[in-house]
Amino acid sequence: MDRARPLPTRRLLLKGAALAAVPYALLPESRAGAQTGVVDYPQAEWQAASTDNRTPAQRPDEYAIDRVIIHVTQQSYAGTLSIFQNPKKRVSAHYLVRSADGHVAQCVRESDIAWHAGNWDYNTRSVGIEHEGWVDKPEYFTDALYQESARLTASVCDRYGIPKDRDHIIGHVEVPGTDHTDPGKHWDWVRYMSLVGLSSSK
Repeated sequence: MDRARPLPTRRLLLKGAALAAVPYALLPESRAGAQTGVVDYPQAEWQAASTDNRTPAQRPDEYAIDRVIIHVTQQSYAGTLSIFQNPKKRVSAHYLVRSADGHVAQCVRESDIAWHAGNWDYNTRSVGIEHEGWVDKPEYFTDALYQESARLTASVCDRYGIPKDRDHIIGHVEVPGTDHTDPGKHWDWVRYMSLVGLSSSK
């Protein structure tokens, strides 16, 4: 299987597009052994994505982790969890942050590969963090969401030696080949990066 080929776009999947036409040869194989249960980030709640929506791996030994990718769901928190848990959707992220209170759910172990970037190379080397909300509704980007997400990103960076800069903490829009715009023009990168810099691992 050619794993360098990109996954179908996340936007179509998160909007619930029919998958009958998706050629499964383009998707990485789902194989037994994905790690589950114990969270990598102590403040997170475990909410497992379907094993059909992720690829087991032994990161960072098998693939180096060198960046964090910031997403916005275009969906509610509960709706996003439901999508990640549906084996037909073929999409996931490592973490999901709730708008109202910044609550963090972990859906895929950091050692495994989540299917979030739409670019296989970037999937193998990144931790994907989804944020509840819509790119055109800045009211979803609450103080709690920014603060808790920044703590999570800082923790990931500290644990893997990732520099806390915009070359290594990027938006989905910055992934090569993407057709996505998230996190969008209302995401306050200056504020977010300042919060990441002020945070430390817990």
